[in-house]
Amino acid sequence: MAEVFVKNEKVYKAKKIAFNIATYVFLAAIAIAVLIPFYWMLLTSLKTEELMLRIPPILFLKPEDWEISNYYKLFEVVQSGPRRGEPLFPFFDYMRNTIIVSLVTTAGTLITTVLSAFAFARLNFKGRDIMFAVLIGTMMIPGEIFVLTNFLTINSLGWYDIMDQTFMDVLFAMTLPFMTSVFYIFYLRQTFKQIPNELYYAAKVDGTTDFQYLLKIMIPVALPTIVTITILNSMGAWNAYIWPAIITTKDEFRLVSNGLRGAFTDTSTGRTDFGQQMASATLVTLPLLILFFTFRKQIMRGVSRSGIKG
Repeated sequence: MAEVFVKNEKVYKAKKIAFNIATYVFLAAIAIAVLIPFYWMLLTSLKTEELMLRIPPILFLKPEDWEISNYYKLFEVVQSGPRRGEPLFPFFDYMRNTIIVSLVTTAGTLITTVLSAFAFARLNFKGRDIMFAVLIGTMMIPGEIFVLTNFLTINSLGWYDIMDQTFMDVLFAMTLPFMTSVFYIFYLRQTFKQIPNELYYAAKVDGTTDFQYLLKIMIPVALPTIVTITILNSMGAWNAYIWPAIITTKDEFRLVSNGLRGAFTDTSTGRTDFGQQMASATLVTLPLLILFFTFRKQIMRGVSRSGIKG
C-alpha cells in the first residue's frame, strides 16, 4: 500500500512539474510575441537608411552603429522660407493636443462612471436592473457603428467646420462622445457591490448623504479599480486614431497618432523615413510604459478585486 502511495505521489509530482514547465513556456512565448513589435520599433529607430534596407534584416545593433540623430532630428526647425523657425515635425504640438484630449476624456469618463456605478450598485430605484441590463446589452454593438451617428451629431452642433474649425470645437468633438463607458460602469459596479450593505445603513443612520458616502467610503475602497480605469481610459484616448482623423480639419489640431502616419513621408517620392517615424513612435509610447509600470500593482489589485463577486 505504501509503495502504491509513493508511486502515485511521484506521478503527481511529475505531472505537476510538466504542467508548470508547459505553463511557463506558453507564457514566455506570449511575452516574446508581445515584446517583438516594441523591440523592432526601438531597433528601427536606431538604424540608418542603409541598415534598414539590408536583406536579411539586422536583428541586433552594436552601440557604435546606433543612429541617434533620428531622435534629435524630430526637433529641428525650418532654416529658411516662409516657415523659418517653425518645427519640421510639430511633435510638441501633437503631444500637447493628445495630452489635453486624454486628460479631458479621462476626467469626464471617471465622473460618469463613478456616479453611474454607484447608482446601479447602491441606490434602489424602479427599473434599475432593467436599465442596467439594457446598458450591458449595448456592449454587444461594435463601436464602429456609432462613428456615423457621432459624426452627424457633432456636425449638427457646429463643431465640424471645414473653413473655420477652432481648437475648442475639436476638443468638444473628440471628448464628449467618449466621456462614458458601459464596460467601466460594469467593472466599477462589481467593486462597489462588494462593500457590505450594513456599512451603508450605518452611514445613513449617522446622517450621511449618499454623495458623502460615495466620497468618503466607496471611492477610497474602490481606489485600485478607479486607478485601473483611469490608466486604461488614458491609454485608449492616447492611442485613438480613427475618430481624431475624421473629426479634425486642420493638421495643427490632430493627435500624435495621426501626425505619425504621414509626417515622415515625402509626397514627391512616396518614400517614408522609417527611422524618424519609429523614433517618434518610441517617444510617444514611453509615457504609457512609465504610467503602466508606475501603477502596475494598483492595476493588478483592481482587476483581481472586481472579479470576486458577480
